Amino acid sequence: METWKSHVRAELFQRDVLQKDPFSGLFSAYSGLLEKCALRERLWEESQTFSSAGGDSEGQCSQVPSDHYLSLRDSEQDREKLRQTITDLQGSLCLKDAELQYCHSQVSRYRQEAVTLARNSIALQNALSECRVTVEQLWKELEALRSQQRLLLEELREVHREKEQLEERWLQEKRDEAERLNQSNEAQERWQRFAKRLTRHLRKREESQVGAPCAGPPGTLSLRAKSWTLT
Repeated sequence: METWKSHVRAELFQRDVLQKDPFSGLFSAYSGLLEKCALRERLWEESQTFSSAGGDSEGQCSQVPSDHYLSLRDSEQDREKLRQTITDLQGSLCLKDAELQYCHSQVSRYRQEAVTLARNSIALQNALSECRVTVEQLWKELEALRSQQRLLLEELREVHREKEQLEERWLQEKRDEAERLNQSNEAQERWQRFAKRLTRHLRKREESQVGAPCAGPPGTLSLRAKSWTLT
């Protein structure tokens, strides 16, 4: 922002110089001539007044001091102009000194900012190096964790396969046990039905033997029972 202001100020000053320089001498000469004419008219009027009052001899005597008076007035005007010029130059020097001090302060500030930026750049470079080292370490740890994850997944799949095999084996054993139990139950049911039928048959035989005592020897009953069992 300050650089922009300084640039605009310099451009305006250059424009004023370019616009005023061709006519500054003419304006000053014209102003000096107007002042001299006014002074000569005033002196002429005064001399005319004195001449009318005192005669021609006194007018001729006052002509010489009037020339000295004009030269004195010119020298006083020149001195006044020199004083004004010196004052202007002093003001310009003060402005230039202020601008120079401002420029020095800006240079010092920019130098300090450059030093600060250089330090910050070094600190950022160090931080970047540390971040790179940290990223590299984290990448290595990530690769190690990925390898461990692959191994754990393989072990998990193996455990699942073993679990499925154990479940299948357990289910097969349960099916075999159920089948054996069903066969045992069927065999018990058959034996119970056989025992009931045998009991009924024996009861009928005993009843028939009680009704017919001479039916035959006892061995014939056991043989018939065995033959019925086999059938």
